[in-house]
Amino acid sequence: MSKPPSWNEIRTNAQQFATRWEGTSDENAESQSFWNEFLGIFGIDRKRVATFEARAKRESTGGRGRIDLLWPGTLVAEHKSAGRDLATAEAQALDYLESIDINDFPGVIVTSDFGHFRVRDLGGDNIPFTFPLADLPKEIDRFGVIAGYRQRKFGDKEEEEANVKAARLMGDLYEELARTGYEGHDASVLMTRLLLLMFADDTGMWEKGLFSEFIETRTQPDGSDLGSQLAMLFQVLDKAETARPATMDELLLRFPYVNGHLFSDRIDIPSFDKRMRDELVRCTEFDWSKISPAVFGSLFQAVKSKEARRTLGEHYTTEHNILRALAPLFLDDLWLEYESVRDNAQRLERLHDKIADIRVLDPACGCGNFLVIAYRELRRLELAILTRVADLRKDTQMHLDVSNMVRVRLSHFYGIEIEEWPARIAETAMFLVDQQANHELAITFGNAPDRLPIMNAVNITVGNALRVDWESVLPSSDCSYIVGNPPFMGRYTRDREGTDDLQAAFEGTKGSGNIDYVCAWYALAARYMSGTRIRAALVSTNSITMGEQPAVLWGYMSRFEMSIDFAHRTFAWQSEAPGAAAVHVVIVGFSAGVAAKKMLYMYEDLKVEPLVLEVGNINPYLVDAPWVVVGSRTTPLSLEAPVMRFGSMPHDGGHLLLSPEQADEVKAKDTVAAPFVARLIGSAELIRGEMRYCYWLVDAPPSVFSTSKYIAAACEKVIAVRKVSPDPSAVKAVATPGLFKARRQPIGRYLAVPRVSSETRRYVPLAFLTPDVIASDAVLTIDGADGYCFGLMTSRAFNIWNAAVSGRLESRFRISAEITYNNFPWPDSTANRDGISEAALTVLMVRDEFPGSSLADLYNPKGMPAKLVEAHSALDRKVLAAYGLKSSATDAEVLSALFARYAELTANLLTELPVKKTRKKKSD
Repeated sequence: MSKPPSWNEIRTNAQQFATRWEGTSDENAESQSFWNEFLGIFGIDRKRVATFEARAKRESTGGRGRIDLLWPGTLVAEHKSAGRDLATAEAQALDYLESIDINDFPGVIVTSDFGHFRVRDLGGDNIPFTFPLADLPKEIDRFGVIAGYRQRKFGDKEEEEANVKAARLMGDLYEELARTGYEGHDASVLMTRLLLLMFADDTGMWEKGLFSEFIETRTQPDGSDLGSQLAMLFQVLDKAETARPATMDELLLRFPYVNGHLFSDRIDIPSFDKRMRDELVRCTEFDWSKISPAVFGSLFQAVKSKEARRTLGEHYTTEHNILRALAPLFLDDLWLEYESVRDNAQRLERLHDKIADIRVLDPACGCGNFLVIAYRELRRLELAILTRVADLRKDTQMHLDVSNMVRVRLSHFYGIEIEEWPARIAETAMFLVDQQANHELAITFGNAPDRLPIMNAVNITVGNALRVDWESVLPSSDCSYIVGNPPFMGRYTRDREGTDDLQAAFEGTKGSGNIDYVCAWYALAARYMSGTRIRAALVSTNSITMGEQPAVLWGYMSRFEMSIDFAHRTFAWQSEAPGAAAVHVVIVGFSAGVAAKKMLYMYEDLKVEPLVLEVGNINPYLVDAPWVVVGSRTTPLSLEAPVMRFGSMPHDGGHLLLSPEQADEVKAKDTVAAPFVARLIGSAELIRGEMRYCYWLVDAPPSVFSTSKYIAAACEKVIAVRKVSPDPSAVKAVATPGLFKARRQPIGRYLAVPRVSSETRRYVPLAFLTPDVIASDAVLTIDGADGYCFGLMTSRAFNIWNAAVSGRLESRFRISAEITYNNFPWPDSTANRDGISEAALTVLMVRDEFPGSSLADLYNPKGMPAKLVEAHSALDRKVLAAYGLKSSATDAEVLSALFARYAELTANLLTELPVKKTRKKKSD
């Protein structure tokens, strides 16, 4: 399928369009040309997709009319002469919509009078927005659906603020309890019970404010009897109305029987005082109907930690982000199906059957936020179905018995959680969202299921998901979807048990001990899903798409025929809460089948809404490119590429290294050692221009080691360090204490490449050095590199490749010979070598014009000299052309081309995929 132009091209085209049509006013004379050229902004040939003067029926009058421009399924446009009311034109367009077939229903309505646009995104916020023609370039993203892009928005800021406020109230209450030493299991149970009681007060589970009334009228202001009164209330809530004594306090009798094991466990109740009671009263004054059980659950989990309470809201999974996973996993398709059958009651009922059969598993459910939102959204769809069927059938009886038709149930949802506290929160949160869904049902139909006493509950298993048999939680033959946000832990942040779990999940696969902990959930999901129609979506740290991890992860996943259905490329998983922290994540949707559509969500800015594009394929690096994994290579893939090696490693405890002051001292006081003091280059010295030196004694005669007191002293210290090293090669190197343990110094002019470089730079900072400058193991060296090699390595193309496949040290790129360089797919140099070499020479010449500036200065993203920017841009044009790309190519397009070239070069090296296994049938 053809791809839309890049946003840079679209904005350029929009500017040219705005300039060209400035001042035009005659509707009849120019309107069709106007719309032809407008679609041309997005690379669309109007004749291929859209029709002028399409016949349509006006809903308001029943009369016939014509739509100025109709692109079925995408766009309706109406045009007026300059100065005419665009709101009226939009109303005319809306009037035609009822006569448009559901399959042709547009995503956007656009009206114009040449000088202004008015746009209404029917698939988005459905709010009209008007702007002048001159602003078209900056507002062009509002028309992304026309180009094949569309924007997605998730979440509710007001609700998020309520969630944070509620959690802080509960945090204050918990702090008062903890002040008296009341913590642990009993505190967990008490807090979840109090949450349920306050939520019930505001959501119609019983008389409004009943619990608040109980606290105010049945407990003393000093809190002295609050504990005993709560204990009595808990007993009442766990006892059927028929089993309660007639002499019981009439207020207690007004509470319904809850059941569901929420109040059955006997716990020790704390001894309350006035401060503790005041905090509880303050909590009851909050309107708990405003919270989202999904997001609040995450916040509630943090109230037990004093440190977490201080930063409440910084690290929780927002509803906004949860929907990024759930919407493309199944919600979008279900709602599209609803829209396609909304006028057929029988087909709506089949859709109802379908969603009633859905089973969802979150194998890292925490406090249940993904399960809560999944349940809530399916209940909303079910409500839409019931409402529409009632309308179509004019079924007034449904208003009397609709509660019996609720078939999306809490028991259809399953979770695995390692800790009791969040598991209890998950159970409570699911009950709360069920109550909210029933409230919405009651508003629509006048009644809803009475969930008290609780007879239907979510299934939460407390245990280690990496050791629990998922089949025992929910048989894979019954499961529909897996979704969740498993924990992220890198190689150096997890304990031994975590590494053991990870390697067990991958069945001992080579390299599995070096990848992120979250990958274990992928491995177990793949085994569980193999041969089924289950689809999964997991939130993960973006490191799983970088460095050596994709090869290990997807090498294993491919054994079970997993492929990627949709993906969110890297974005900031960020809360709207004050002081919110962001983690860079991806979302990967996958299954054992081949998705009818593969959707890629791309972020031009990590903190904005994504643009979503239907693509032909999504590979393990989350790029629309051939399915390849970049594994470790010992030699360059491209035959023209010279060898890259590590620099030399001293393993000396720092005793062979010298500061500038030490080097000056040795040169001044020891004529024997002076000739063997050499400049040393590591990443810091290469990039920031810092000076450091070392003893380089490779060619030193034996007498030097006894006649130079400086060298002799250094050698003694090196021997002491190496003798006790756990590294056998270092112990062996005790025999040559004056030499670096590993020596890989180039013999000619070489290109020095930093092993670690900031992700903010547009280019990797490289430099040519002479062999008398010693390269440490903090740099990589390319002996014999020429201008062509330098040009490729310092290009935008290489930086994009580096960002995609290299590992990370914190957020910085960690370049390696085995992954980054040896796999970099050099272009065919036949017609491009000279042009790239010349452009690279220009870059070096321009750099020489700034002799007092380090590479850090020259490549500072905020201060790169204009002349150097120009030189690099010229080089980039040459390099991109070698890959068949325009200079305006987006990063995603460049990466796609690089992977295509990689696939071409490795075509004869790729192994065949495993033989397909028999698909397990889903039980009825």
